[in-house]
Amino acid sequence: MIRTTPPWTPLAVASAGQFMLVLDVSVVNVALPDIQSGLAMADGTVQWVVTGYALTFAGGLLVGGRLADLWGVRRVFIAGLLLFTAASMVGGLADSAAILIAARAVQGMGAAIASPATLTAITTTYPEGSLRTRAIAVWTAVSLVGGGAGTIVGGLLTDAVSWRAVLLINLPCGAAVIVAARALPSGHRHAPARPDAAGAVLITATLLVLTYAVSSASAASASAVSAVVAAVVLLGVTILYQRASPSPLLPRHLWHNASLVRGNLLVLAVGACFQAPIWLFLTYVMQGSLGLSPAQAGLGFVPLTVVTALVGVWAAPALLRHLAPFTVIGAGAAITAAGLFWPACASPTGFVASILGPSVIIGIGGGLLNTPLSIVATSGVDESDAGAASGLLNTAKQLGGALGLAALTPLTHGYNEFGPAFAALGGVMIAVALTATAIRMKGVDSHARSR
Repeated sequence: MIRTTPPWTPLAVASAGQFMLVLDVSVVNVALPDIQSGLAMADGTVQWVVTGYALTFAGGLLVGGRLADLWGVRRVFIAGLLLFTAASMVGGLADSAAILIAARAVQGMGAAIASPATLTAITTTYPEGSLRTRAIAVWTAVSLVGGGAGTIVGGLLTDAVSWRAVLLINLPCGAAVIVAARALPSGHRHAPARPDAAGAVLITATLLVLTYAVSSASAASASAVSAVVAAVVLLGVTILYQRASPSPLLPRHLWHNASLVRGNLLVLAVGACFQAPIWLFLTYVMQGSLGLSPAQAGLGFVPLTVVTALVGVWAAPALLRHLAPFTVIGAGAAITAAGLFWPACASPTGFVASILGPSVIIGIGGGLLNTPLSIVATSGVDESDAGAASGLLNTAKQLGGALGLAALTPLTHGYNEFGPAFAALGGVMIAVALTATAIRMKGVDSHARSR
């Protein structure tokens, strides 16, 4: 049962776990030049240090969410963290590109198992309304700040110790969160069903081939065409299999939840900006165009991180008491677009003009739109399906990031020119703003307003 007066301890533990898992999406970004040099990685290979994690993270989130429903939040959370922490050790000690990328992929699997449990713990502990809005605002802000904090931590550790430290730091941190996980609700089911393992394999394979197809589409080669065809076929097989499965990863009745479907489609688009591309591209602008060190580049993300967190935790919940979620989403997306068009239209000239100004605007927009997105994508869901809904939301985020990075990387011309990529991201956010406005004008989201 949902507790009406819950303590804030489960929120603190869930947020700490989510912070660490999301941090690892971007913690290697600032270290990529050192990793590429140290392991003699080719330009086309280095992006897979980021994409490998994001891809398996996205591919396993649906099964991770369903496991939390079937086997219990606490048990699944701890199991995922154990796998994540062990893979971090292997990656930190890797002596080749292949081992590092493989370790990052296993890290993503562990994160996929643990991450949905963090949001499930929140949605099954705090009732819908202002209390859950504040809890989700904190969880969402932590998820966003994790990306910025990853670049800061990664930069400092790379400069002070080595790129290996950005992965090995997960050993003590993971152990601490695992011990604290006793505060999470068990969520135990007395008659657990068998998860759809074959469905999880199909979904992971589909995401992998789909991302490769997007990243290679610009080449118009035979392999690129084959990848596109394979992705379409796998996607069709996956959909048919899930429709016929007696225990699908995402219960069929959830597709009738209009708020959940609309919310997750927008989460997918927003993830293409906030989950990976913006952090990676700004990293290369600071280190390449502006000549900053890894530590300086990491600290350069402090304004974006702080503004996003403050707006997400304080301003977004306050606005949601008076405005419908899609109204706030539309405004936040429009502000984010303005911040992204700034670096798209101006050549890098200095930190204030090239990084600080856009970061403040992007942080305001991102802080506003991501909290209501999480709310609409999880509203109206029964407690027994909370894990599946959490898995779907996180899948949309991570898939958006992986596809966004794959699609936009060719626009950077070998990570040397970022104006077109930022312009494309701005265009995506304009589309999100227009879509949210159209939904709001139909008056379909007033029920999700925080009270």
